[in-house]
Amino acid sequence: MQTVPPPNGRPPRAFIFLLCLTLVSGCVPAATGEDQPAALEPAREPARAAVADDGLLRIVAFGDSLTAGLGLPAEDAYPARLQERLESAGYRARVVNAGVSGETTAGGLRRMAWALEGEVHILILALGGNDGLRGLPVDQMQDNLARMIAVARDSGAQVLLAGMEAPPNLGADYTDRFRGTFEQLAAEYEVAYLPFLLEGVAGIAELNQADGIHPNAEGAERVAAHVWSALEPMLGAAQGPLAAAARPGGS
Repeated sequence: MQTVPPPNGRPPRAFIFLLCLTLVSGCVPAATGEDQPAALEPAREPARAAVADDGLLRIVAFGDSLTAGLGLPAEDAYPARLQERLESAGYRARVVNAGVSGETTAGGLRRMAWALEGEVHILILALGGNDGLRGLPVDQMQDNLARMIAVARDSGAQVLLAGMEAPPNLGADYTDRFRGTFEQLAAEYEVAYLPFLLEGVAGIAELNQADGIHPNAEGAERVAAHVWSALEPMLGAAQGPLAAAARPGGS
């Protein structure tokens, strides 16, 4: 398991972010143990990977509004900024933004196979935040994430798992189990692991939109840089001749 640790522990102002989540979660219907349709955010139709017939390394960024880039032009969402970093580094790659606003892990599981159609080399899995907002059972989230990891690995894709945080109003036991789920899954399935997707962005007003939760363009660039720190070491190990061709200097 490859883990990218936070530079100085949890962000110093992450509590502000979690407080914002608490305020937002108060607007979400109480959890019933069943996945509920999203009421807070309009869904953006996600992309999916096309059949890999052009020698490109294919990376699918799979997540919720933080991946979709809610409130931002498509070119400012973190997957687009990640694409720019890949190109600047000389990689022949395509990053597919498969983020859906309001998505829970249950919703992600339902569309995982669809998102992996074609040949996908790396899956960035960043879901769970909306499960926490709704107070859904941690065991349910863990099972959904585990099944998504299994589906991705069975397809031949490497997985980069990004952790999320739950709002503190759900209690220390819930938030601790929620946070620990991501590390546990990364260790169990031996996948690359980013402990917190919004490390260095959460709770920093100038890096977020007015809602205090979703990154602005500068914040999305920071998220892309953070994801890149975990993604870059994976690129040399991506499977197959297409991945080899995608490396700098490949043909």
